[in-house]
Amino acid sequence: MSTRHLHARSLRVVVTGLTAAAALTVAGAASATAQTDAPTRAAAESTTVTPAGDEYAATLAGEASFTAGAVTVTCTVSEASGQIPAAPGNHNDAGAVVSGTNAPTYDSCSSSLPGVDATVTTSGDWTVSMQNGAPSTAGLTMPTGGFVLKTSGLAECTVTAAPDEAATATGEWTNGSPATLTFDAAAVPVKVEGGFGCPTSSTSSDFSATYEITDTTNPDADVAVTS
Repeated sequence: MSTRHLHARSLRVVVTGLTAAAALTVAGAASATAQTDAPTRAAAESTTVTPAGDEYAATLAGEASFTAGAVTVTCTVSEASGQIPAAPGNHNDAGAVVSGTNAPTYDSCSSSLPGVDATVTTSGDWTVSMQNGAPSTAGLTMPTGGFVLKTSGLAECTVTAAPDEAATATGEWTNGSPATLTFDAAAVPVKVEGGFGCPTSSTSSDFSATYEITDTTNPDADVAVTS
């Protein structure tokens, strides 16, 4: 993704028996049953993102909200940008297509607390991973401390997302004109600091937003995630 506009989840078997022969017999049967009954993890589906090499923009449709404890911050302006990897990097036979993106911006933010203003700053190298499936998804990964929300006024709080290590918010991708990426209460680890009115006991924030994804290299093309 470029820097022009993304402005995105043992099984132990213990067998005992009266004799060694009986134990081996039971163990063999139990092992066979375990192999039959043990859940298998489905292999990740192949993914192709098109048009290969094109740049795209992600523009907020509606509002983006961040909720930590009883405090909700809402922003009405958010943009980001990215670039689909050139072929053959835009295809993965067994998983997601991953690329870099600029840090999304958030502006025109307000707090649910009366008399409290809010600002959001982002930094560092972010990535996005697009995975074909039912539904298709896109995981937006932020670097350690790459998202900081601050409130001022009657409550002065600092909310740092991904405080200890990189963290990913996963949303649902829908192909279309434009394509959309929807985050529905995607949980992200946070650290909250501050005094009275700050939800300092909160360790997770819920992120909700819908972005419209458009091709900026060729406005007549649609960005799509397929197999």
